[in-house]
Amino acid sequence: MVTMGSAFAAGLALTAAPGAPAVAAMPRRAPGDVQPPVRLVLPRPSGPYALGTMALHLSDRSRRDPWVATRPVRELMVQLWYPAHAAAGLPRVPWMAGQAAAVFQQAGYLLSEYVTLPDTHARIGAAADRRGGRRPVILYSHGHGQHRGSSTALVEELVSHGYVVVTIDHTYDAGQVEFPGGRVEKYAMPPLTGEDDDPTILKAVDVRVADTRFVLEELSRFVRGRRGPLPHGLGDILDLSRTGMFGHSLGGATAASAMAAGVPITAGANLDGSLFGPVVANGLRKPFLLMSEDADNKPSWPEIWPRLRGWRRHLRLTGTRHFSYTDYETFMPQAATRLGATDEQLAEFIGPLDGTRGIDVQRHFLLAYFDLHLRGCRAPILDGPSPQYPEVRFIGGVG
Repeated sequence: MVTMGSAFAAGLALTAAPGAPAVAAMPRRAPGDVQPPVRLVLPRPSGPYALGTMALHLSDRSRRDPWVATRPVRELMVQLWYPAHAAAGLPRVPWMAGQAAAVFQQAGYLLSEYVTLPDTHARIGAAADRRGGRRPVILYSHGHGQHRGSSTALVEELVSHGYVVVTIDHTYDAGQVEFPGGRVEKYAMPPLTGEDDDPTILKAVDVRVADTRFVLEELSRFVRGRRGPLPHGLGDILDLSRTGMFGHSLGGATAASAMAAGVPITAGANLDGSLFGPVVANGLRKPFLLMSEDADNKPSWPEIWPRLRGWRRHLRLTGTRHFSYTDYETFMPQAATRLGATDEQLAEFIGPLDGTRGIDVQRHFLLAYFDLHLRGCRAPILDGPSPQYPEVRFIGGVG
């Protein structure tokens, strides 16, 4: 089941985990409160590589937009994150583009009078670091109503260890998308019914799969042509024969469905997303990782489990909630005092696990997973429970 709810941190229509408790209402500060806003900070990535990034505007002229009939082509914004030469003189890229950020901060509890959104650790315009040769490519798909920057702490960690990551904004399914010139397109999907076979959600998955396929085709065209809008040296290091994908919530469902639809993805990971459509009944023959919040609330997971015929793991992270797999895991503890949130309200949204520890565990396991399947490196932490990570439960055995 997909439910629509009001999440205090996002302030947008979001896909909630099936059966999840309602998020507790958060207090707003009293009128006349003059405390300065808290400047949010992303955790520093641990890898040896500096980060570069750039946004790309892509137009799929083979499709009309499926959500807004007046749009004759499907337009997407994607962001490329890549290992780069250190370039301290270049500006760091904001977590969200300016006009989109203004829309984002008009609602919810990350209002501009409470918080200032962070900069990332990536530099715009930095040249790609070609010293490591060709590098695997990982796609990221956001949750319903979220945006391409929603899990930047995880994206930056992968890039700092030598991956190229491509984050996708699924226009009109995302909360807001800024296009060149400052045009912002807002969420425009029809209301959901909340049923397992909700036709709007099934359509959304199909649209996202088509988006994913198109992005990979465009990247392949850029690489073959050895020209185009890519930063200097990036086309030389993209290895599209080793491609992974991960996503949060509906983004995790997108990864599974894209693989099932034949999109050339070697390994996929689903961060707490219910699954929809044919993939549940048909399963997958490629590696697939399931990481969940601390709850047993996704009927599609035990249903697909015996049909995952390749490498598989189902990991449950103790003390987490649905939005623990986004940057809210690190943002909300920083903002809680300024918002006037209680410890109980904070735990209701992201769980009682310390946010720094939660992000650290997610980073280690996601990196180990892609290292195993895209680089052939051993990953002992994926073999079974360990005292090093007591928060991680292996569900359904190891197989």
